[in-house]
Amino acid sequence: MLTKRIIPCLDIKNGRTVKGVNFLDLRDAGDPVELAQFYAENGADELVFLDISATEEKRKTLADLVLRVAEKVNIPFTVGGGISSVEDVDVLLQSGADKVSINSSAVKRPQLINELSAKFGSQCVVVAIDAKKVEDVWKVHLVGGKLATELNLFDWAKEVEQRGAGEILFTSMNNDGTKNGFANQALAQLSTGLNIPIIASGGAGNMQHFADTFKEGKADAALAASVFHFKEIAIPELKEFLNEEGILVRK
Repeated sequence: MLTKRIIPCLDIKNGRTVKGVNFLDLRDAGDPVELAQFYAENGADELVFLDISATEEKRKTLADLVLRVAEKVNIPFTVGGGISSVEDVDVLLQSGADKVSINSSAVKRPQLINELSAKFGSQCVVVAIDAKKVEDVWKVHLVGGKLATELNLFDWAKEVEQRGAGEILFTSMNNDGTKNGFANQALAQLSTGLNIPIIASGGAGNMQHFADTFKEGKADAALAASVFHFKEIAIPELKEFLNEEGILVRK
């Protein structure tokens, strides 16, 4: 049985880590390099670094910041934001990233998933899907959640897998920043319908929420930001709690 992963997420805007609620009202959460080093030393299994305004501002991810973060961590490190080509990924992997996360660019040109998977291997390609439940239907959203599409979450997730993605990072916009728990029903549907790992994102507020998303949501990993950034949950204590709940985690 594979161990479940705990992944802090660093949302970056103007070189700083930020956190909001339902993708809005961003507030400063600290220096990304310092935070990354802290998490690497305190039990995080992986890190995700998302340059959240890169797509909206039509610019590339900050490769120099990736380099500085990579120098401080010894755990797998995923980078996303503004990635739209094989060349973009090349730069980030050379800067020290282990995996890349694509979102809007994959929806606009799905063949990009095939290209990245063929060039770098599926284990390197994470497709992030931001979705919002509207009138009982999960619709995919782009550009940091600002642009609604007609794409159905589950149809798109299936296509993403078929095109060669190695993992899906699913963020529920309804749950994001609310601290009311993850979207476990949707997560369970994704997990049972696909053969690649699903990372749960959006809604972590307490330790029980993590246990619930592994048990009920069948998630392979749980990603969170504010509860870690603002020291509401310590990762070593979270792992101890999950262990007591019978959930296999790395020490």
